[in-house]
Amino acid sequence: MTSPALKSSTAVSLLLAANLVSGCAVNPATGQRQLMLVSESQEIAMGQQADPGISAMFGLYDDPELQAYVSRLGDSLAATSERPHLPWTFRVVDDPIVNAFALPGGFIYVSRGIMAHFNSEAQLVSVLGHEIGHVTARHSASQMSEQQLAQLGLVAGAVIVPDVAAKYGGLAQQALGILFLKFSRDDERQADMLGFRYMTRVGYDPNEMPEVFAMLGRVTEAGGGRGLPVWLSTHPDPGDREQRINAMIAESGQDFTGTTVGERSYLLRIHGLIYGPNPREGFFRDQTFLHPDLEFQIRFPSGWQTVNQKTAVMAQSPNQDAILQLTLAEGAASPGEAARQFAAQDGVNAGAVQDGTIGGFPSATAAFAADTEQGILRGAVTFIQYGAYIYRLLGFSTSAAWSGYQQTVANSVASFARLTDESALSVEPMRLSIIELPQAMTIEAFSQRYPSGISVEQLSILNQVELGSRMRAGTLVKRVVGEPAR
Repeated sequence: MTSPALKSSTAVSLLLAANLVSGCAVNPATGQRQLMLVSESQEIAMGQQADPGISAMFGLYDDPELQAYVSRLGDSLAATSERPHLPWTFRVVDDPIVNAFALPGGFIYVSRGIMAHFNSEAQLVSVLGHEIGHVTARHSASQMSEQQLAQLGLVAGAVIVPDVAAKYGGLAQQALGILFLKFSRDDERQADMLGFRYMTRVGYDPNEMPEVFAMLGRVTEAGGGRGLPVWLSTHPDPGDREQRINAMIAESGQDFTGTTVGERSYLLRIHGLIYGPNPREGFFRDQTFLHPDLEFQIRFPSGWQTVNQKTAVMAQSPNQDAILQLTLAEGAASPGEAARQFAAQDGVNAGAVQDGTIGGFPSATAAFAADTEQGILRGAVTFIQYGAYIYRLLGFSTSAAWSGYQQTVANSVASFARLTDESALSVEPMRLSIIELPQAMTIEAFSQRYPSGISVEQLSILNQVELGSRMRAGTLVKRVVGEPAR
């Protein structure tokens, strides 16, 4: 007689087998059969649901003409792909990091940071084609299918050993964050191949693709691994990709003479593009955060690691066991009301709200304890009404450590004040300026004649030229106008 546990295990195994059979599909871009438990409609829905969050997280670059330009190029590539019917969407995100990524269903993003480093329209097209390739080859959907299968495997184990599910079952769910899926090296090579396919179909010179990989390699080297987003750690080495694309071009047997490069038209189009972080959205002077547009400043604790994001400014203690976060509060008419709404949340046990003033502005503060999956957190939340907004300052730590951070956090919160420093209020972002060389010169000579707000080494990477190499008269060269905010 079969035991109930064995019967349950057998049923789950049959379910896994059924999913394997029904989930195998022919990839439209590669023609290969692959495991696919995510339908096309689900792909599209996931992209549509995630897009607003991505747009809010990074922000969209405020240049309708540039947005339309990238969309037009992307649409022309996608129309030649194996999945032209997807709701293709192309966006330039307001991020200084050299980055490009795709969501399932046809949502493609390039950062203004990577656009600043391109030297031609063909280079931009090659990256758009690469990201389109991830979508047409269903790389995200395939990874999610494998993770769903792995999750079913955890369920199978849980039937026999329930503790397995309790300890590890949540990991599969956490891994389904579609933005941070890491493509395999084979996926990246395949996306390179598809990008080559799409850009040549619309008449662009693929010889610009290796130049992109060379640039990515230099950015990575110059940044010590910090110049590119974390997901690039899974990508094949840019030098290896450069060699592979050169071999692909040679093996194609095609003559690409006369195909579109679009160097001059592209460089003139990015004249005035913001380069680097935009200080109008806030910047740090040591531990003091200054926001010129919102006209406030606040001092974060000494020694804490700080970061300025689109929707929040955060600081983390050296021991990584305390956080201080500044955000805007929404849905409340006063600091007191905002504090009461915070206290009314499930799992939050807040003390009495203390009304007062900080920096001369109305405020409300409450101590709280919160029951989380990581245990009891303790902290304090303060709401400050300044100008048209109510600001939320949230400090917290573990229950055991909070007493050691309480005064430090309170001192930072108390430093919130109006920004009156004219040098900070008038700061402007650095921008690209395109210069046509009146005569042949090196990038070093160019940097001396047309000073930039970045080093000559950074300038050489930005222009994809080597130090000491001579640029011809008439060449369009990028200069960075302005100075970093200090």
